[in-house]
Amino acid sequence: MGRIVKLLLLLAAVGFVGLVGFAYLGDLSPVQQPVTKPVTLDGN
Repeated sequence: MGRIVKLLLLLAAVGFVGLVGFAYLGDLSPVQQPVTKPVTLDGN
């Protein structure tokens, strides 16, 4: 039972380190580009 608890704690620690590393090193910013659309207005 002690081995299972140690393994779970180890996996949780590795997962936390991986999550923090991905948050700092992962580039999730979207590519930005200008968008233009013509608009037709109904004028009376």
